[in-house]
Amino acid sequence: MGVHRNARCRGPYGGEGHRAGGTDCSDPAVFEIARHDRPPLPVCPVHLGPALLMASGVLWPPVIHLIGRVPGLRP
Repeated sequence: MGVHRNARCRGPYGGEGHRAGGTDCSDPAVFEIARHDRPPLPVCPVHLGPALLMASGVLWPPVIHLIGRVPGLRP
């Protein structure tokens, strides 16, 4: 989990490069969604569901990794 501590949410669409617009979330990423032929998509808890439905290349069944701490939960 330490490698991704500074990752920011890229949800719900996960655009890269010049197509990164529409990602106004500046929350830290807590989950990472595996995608086909694209880099994994880091998302916050709010954008996890929408990203599974709307981001391009999401695998089905989805592969989701925990990469950070969920705010508000005790360890």
